Amino acid sequence: MNEGIERPKPIHLRQDEVLNRLPEKIGNVILNYKYYPGEDLYSDGSIEDEILGIVKDASRVEYPLIIEKKKSWPILYHLSPLRSNIVDWLPIGPADKVLEIGSGCGAITEKLAEKAGAVTCVDLSAKRSHINAYRNHDKDNIEIHVGNFSDIEPSLPEDFDYVCMIGAFEYGQSYIHTDNPYEDFFKIIKKHVKKSGRIIIAIENKFGLKYWAGCKEDHLGTWFAGLEGYPEGGSARTFTRQGLEKIFKNCGVSDYSFYYPYPDYKFPGMIFSDKRLPNLGELTDNMRNFDRDRLVLFHEKYVFDGIVEDGLFDIFSNSYLAVIGEKLDTCYVKYSNDRAMEYALRTEVVDTPKGRVVRKVPLNEKAWEHIKRMEEFYRLLKERYKGSGLSINPCKVLEKKGYAEFPYEEGITLEELLDQCLERNDMDEFHRLFDRYYELISYGEDKQVTDYDLIFANILVDGDKWTVIDYEWTLEERIPAAEIAFRAVYCYVLAEEKRNKLNLELIMNRLGITEQAAEEYRVKEKKFQKQVTGKRKSMGELRVDIGNSCVDPMMLMELHEKEILNQRIQLYYDRGEGFKEEDSHYIPDLFENEYTVTAEIPFDGNVRNLRIDPADRSCMVKIMQLCINGVTVPLQKKYMETNGKAVKTGCYVFDTQDPNITVKVSALSGALPVAGENVLSLKMEITPVPADMALDVMGAIKKFF
Repeated sequence: MNEGIERPKPIHLRQDEVLNRLPEKIGNVILNYKYYPGEDLYSDGSIEDEILGIVKDASRVEYPLIIEKKKSWPILYHLSPLRSNIVDWLPIGPADKVLEIGSGCGAITEKLAEKAGAVTCVDLSAKRSHINAYRNHDKDNIEIHVGNFSDIEPSLPEDFDYVCMIGAFEYGQSYIHTDNPYEDFFKIIKKHVKKSGRIIIAIENKFGLKYWAGCKEDHLGTWFAGLEGYPEGGSARTFTRQGLEKIFKNCGVSDYSFYYPYPDYKFPGMIFSDKRLPNLGELTDNMRNFDRDRLVLFHEKYVFDGIVEDGLFDIFSNSYLAVIGEKLDTCYVKYSNDRAMEYALRTEVVDTPKGRVVRKVPLNEKAWEHIKRMEEFYRLLKERYKGSGLSINPCKVLEKKGYAEFPYEEGITLEELLDQCLERNDMDEFHRLFDRYYELISYGEDKQVTDYDLIFANILVDGDKWTVIDYEWTLEERIPAAEIAFRAVYCYVLAEEKRNKLNLELIMNRLGITEQAAEEYRVKEKKFQKQVTGKRKSMGELRVDIGNSCVDPMMLMELHEKEILNQRIQLYYDRGEGFKEEDSHYIPDLFENEYTVTAEIPFDGNVRNLRIDPADRSCMVKIMQLCINGVTVPLQKKYMETNGKAVKTGCYVFDTQDPNITVKVSALSGALPVAGENVLSLKMEITPVPADMALDVMGAIKKFF
C-alpha cells in the first residue's frame, strides 16, 4: 500500500463506464470487483499507465534493463526484484493460504504466489490490480479483491496461514474510522489468521536513523515529520518498536518477534533479528534517497557503529518486520541478488535442534549450479590448506532441501580486528595480523585451486583459530597469494574512508608488488565485478542515475556565510593617519531587499575621510542618496572617490574583490555643516556581478571614454 510516493488527488470515472470495461480475469489471475466503488480513490497518475504498459509487453527478465533505461523511482520501486526480499525468506509453503492487504502493483504478490498454495489480495485501486494481474498472469493461485478493505473484509475467510501487510499497516486510520484505528485494524486482521498462522507487518520506524540523518519522511515527503509526531497530519502513521508492541499487547497478543530489514524494508539487503544483531562496521549502505533529495546531516555508518556498540539498534533501525505468531528459526538473512541470475542467492543463519547453521539458498534454477559447486570447493581448499593452520568451514550440499549448509562459526572477522588496530593506531599489531594472514593464504600456493575472495571479512579469528567462512568464488587455477592479498587490501580500503590512513606503499613492498602489477590487478578486479553483476547496475548506481541529490548542510552553511560576507558593508575611519583595519567595523542588517541598502552612519569631528566598502566581491553600485547631516554630498571627485569605473554619475562598476567608496569629510567641512557629532545617510543598490563580466564592462567604459 505504501509505495513511497505522495498521493495525488483521486481520479473520478463514471461507475458504469468503469464496471463495463473491467476484466474479470487476466491470464490465470482472477479479479473480483464485488465491492469496487467504481472509481480509483487514489492514483499516482500517468506513471501507472506507463507501468501497466511495461508489464503487458515485457517479461520479468526484462525488468532490470527497463529499470536502468527509465531511471525512474516509481519504476524501480514497483518492478525491482529486490522488493520481494522482505518475504522471500519466510517459511511459506505450497499448502499455505496467504492474504495480502495492500497488494498494489504486485511486487510482493509475485513472490507470495511463487511460494504459497493460494494468495488472496486486497487493493483499493483497479489499475494497480490490473498491473498486478498482468505481471503475474502465469500464476493460477491468485485472486485480487478490488475495493476498500473495510467493505471486503467481512467476506474473507478466517483460516489464512499468513496475513501480509507490507507497507500497509501505516494506513490503518484510512481503513478504520474509530478512536483507536490501528488497534481496531489489528483486531480485525487477527480474526482472519488461523491459530497456528502468522501476521507479517513491514513498516518504517518513525525514529529510524535515516530520518535523523536527513531523509524525508516516506509518506509526506517532508523532513522530520515522523520524528515530530506528524504535526501536519496526513493519512499514514509509522511507529517505534515500543509503539507497535503497545498495539500488539492492547490487542491481547504476546507472541511476536521483531526483525530489522536493512537498509529498509523496501529493498532489504540484510534482515537482522534480536538473536543476530548487526556487528560493528556491518551497516554501510545508507544513501537511501531514490525517491527524493535528502540532507546528509552526519555519517550514518559511524553513528550506526555507536548505536550497535551501545545495544540500541532496535530503537533506530530504519524499518521493522514484525512477525506475530509462532517464532521463526531464522535469525539472519543476507541477500546477494543484486547480481547476475546465475549467482543470485540468500544466506541464512538458522537455529536448528542440532545447533545454529548457515545455509546458502539459490534464488533460481541457474544459481543452483553455483551452490552445488561449493561442496567441491570445500574439499579442494581443505586439501590445499591441510596442515597450514587455516581452517575451511565445512560445506554439505543438501540437494533434496535445495541448499548448502555450513556450521555456524563463532569469532570476530579479521576485518574488524584490523579496524580496531587502525582505531587505536596500533600499526605493529595491524602488520602482525596482516603478515599472519599472508603467511596462511600463501600455503599450498603451487596448487591449482584458489579462493579469489579471501578478503578479511571472510575470515573469522577465534584465538589461534583462523577459519574461512565464505569461499563462494573459488577457482580451479593457480593465482599468486600476493595478488589475493593485494585484492583483500584493495577491497578493504575502498569500503571505508577511515582506512585511507593505511600506508599502501608499505604493504605493496611487503607483497613485492609493483605499481604496474597493482594496476593490472585493479583492472582484473573490475572485470570480476562485471562478471558477478552480469553487467547490471548496482542499487547505488541506480540511485545516482535517478538523480536525487544528497545535500550537505555544512556546505550550504558555508555558502550562506559567504553570501553574508559578500553583502556586508564595512566602514573605515581615517582620523589623520589613513585607513586602518583596527579602526573599522561591519554594519549588519542594512538590506531593505535583495539589493537595496539604507544606513544612518554616525561619526565624530575627528574623522577626515570615511570609506564605505559595499561588498567583498565584484559588483555594480548605484548611489541613490548620500547626505551628511541632511545635506546632499556632491558626487564629484573633489568630495568622493572610488576604485571603480563610473558608468554614469552615481553608478559604478567594480572588478575587484575589495570595492570601496571614500567620502572626503575634510574637503566637505567648508561646504557642509560638519561638527562634533555627524550622521552620514546612505542609500544605494548593490548588484553582484561575475568578475569577468565586471572586467569586460570596465574595459568597455575605458575604451568608450
